[in-house]
Amino acid sequence: MATLTIRNLDEKVKRRLQVRAALNGRSMEAEARELLAELVQKAPEEAALKVGLGTAIHNLFAPLGGVELNPTPRRKSHRPVPTFE
Repeated sequence: MATLTIRNLDEKVKRRLQVRAALNGRSMEAEARELLAELVQKAPEEAALKVGLGTAIHNLFAPLGGVELNPTPRRKSHRPVPTFE
């Protein structure tokens, strides 16, 4: 079994965890273990629903409409193409 230390825990969070543990008849440590186990079991399902950053940004701004951009024409280089021979 691994050990986990949580520093700088907000006092309100600690108090709510104590109350929740008491209501469930467990120690605060056992309650924290149970909460973490439940959260980790749910995580793979939620992770499968996540999309990439680019897709998320697109989905966020898609309702606002798009912008048509005209590509800038490329100019030819004056340098010769290297042959690497």
